[in-house]
Amino acid sequence: MNEVLLRSLTPSVLGILVRRGADFAAAEDAVQDALVEAVRVWPADPPRDPKGWLVTVAWRRFLDATRADTARRRREDLVDEEPVPGPASATDDTLQLYFLCAHPSLTPSSAVALTLRAVGGLTTRQIAQAYLVPEATMAQRISRAKRTVSGVRFDQPGDVATVLRVLYLVFNEGYSGDVDLAAEAIRLTRQVAGAIDHPEVAGLLALMLLHHARRAARTTPDGTLVPLAEQDRGQWDTTLIAEGVTILQVALARDRLGEFQAQAAIAALHADAPTAEETDWVQIVEWYDELVGLTDNPVVRLNRAVAVGEADGPRAGLAALAALDDSLPRHTAVAAYLHERDGDLTTAARLYAEAAHKAPNLAERDHLTRQAARLNSRRTQAR
Repeated sequence: MNEVLLRSLTPSVLGILVRRGADFAAAEDAVQDALVEAVRVWPADPPRDPKGWLVTVAWRRFLDATRADTARRRREDLVDEEPVPGPASATDDTLQLYFLCAHPSLTPSSAVALTLRAVGGLTTRQIAQAYLVPEATMAQRISRAKRTVSGVRFDQPGDVATVLRVLYLVFNEGYSGDVDLAAEAIRLTRQVAGAIDHPEVAGLLALMLLHHARRAARTTPDGTLVPLAEQDRGQWDTTLIAEGVTILQVALARDRLGEFQAQAAIAALHADAPTAEETDWVQIVEWYDELVGLTDNPVVRLNRAVAVGEADGPRAGLAALAALDDSLPRHTAVAAYLHERDGDLTTAARLYAEAAHKAPNLAERDHLTRQAARLNSRRTQAR
C-alpha cells in the first residue's frame, strides 16, 4: 500500500467533493472512509485509476451518509445523481482547497487550524505545538471550525494572508517534523507567487527556499541533528540560495516590509556567511528587532535572545531571555546554550538534560541528551 500516494491524492479528492456540493465536514468524513476502503482493497486489487476510484467511493459514501441523516434531508435534491465512474480530472486542486478552507465565516486562526488538519495532513498535536496551546484546546478549536462551516457552500475564497500562514506552518512541520511536507509547501507557494504579485508572498517563498537550501546539512545519515554552526556549508544548495536571495531583494525593494520578508532576510544573512564565525549577528539582531515590531511573537523574542547572545555576548543573551516566559518551547535549550557559552558548564548540563525531556521529537531529544553528556564528560575530566 502506497501511503504517500494516498496522502498526495487526498486534497484533490476532497476538493472535487466540495465542488460537487458536499459540505466540508461531510466531505472530509467521506474521503476518510474511502481511504480506509483503499487500504483494505488495493493490496489485492489495485485500481487502474487511483484518483478516480477514490472520488467514486468517497462520493458514494457521502451520498449514503447524507441520505441516512434525516436532519439533512433538505440537501438530498442536490445529491440525487451519482457521478459517472471514470478517470478524474488531472487538475491540481490542492491550492484551491487551501483558499476555500480559509472561509470568510471562520476566524483566521480557526481557518488555519482546520486547513492544516484537513488538507495539510498534520495531526491535532502537531498543530497545537505550532500554536503553543494544549492539544485539547486545539481539538476543540478544530471541532468548532467544522461546526461553523457545516452546511456552508465553499464558494467564497478566503484571505491570502490566512493561506500564507497555513503554507508557512505546513512548511515548518515538513522541515522539522515527522511528516515531509516541505517540498509540497514550496510547490504551492510558487503557485501563489505566480498568481499574486505581493511582497509578502515573495517573502514567504524566499524564506522557504533559503531554509530548504540547508536541509541536506541539517542531519547526519543516521538522523542526528547538526546545529547550524556545525553544518557543512558545502552541502547547502547554492542554486536555491541564489533564487531565494533574488526573490527577497525584489520584494524588499518595494518597501512594504512584512514578517516573512524579515524572516527571509535573517535566513539570507546566515546563507551569506562563508563560516559560522563570519555571520553578521549585529545585522541579524536588527532584523529581529524589525520582526518583533511586526509580530511581537514570543518565539521571535526567544530567537532574538540567541542572536543577542552571539552579537553582544552570552550575558546579554541571558538578560534578554530572562524577560521571556520560561514555559516557551525550547526556552530551556536556549538557556543551556547561553550558559555554556558563558562558561557555566554545570548549569548548562542540567538545563540540556531538562530540555531533552521537553523535546518535541526524538531527533531533538537525542541531540540535547548528547549535549548534556558532553558537558558532564568535560566536567569529569576537569576534576
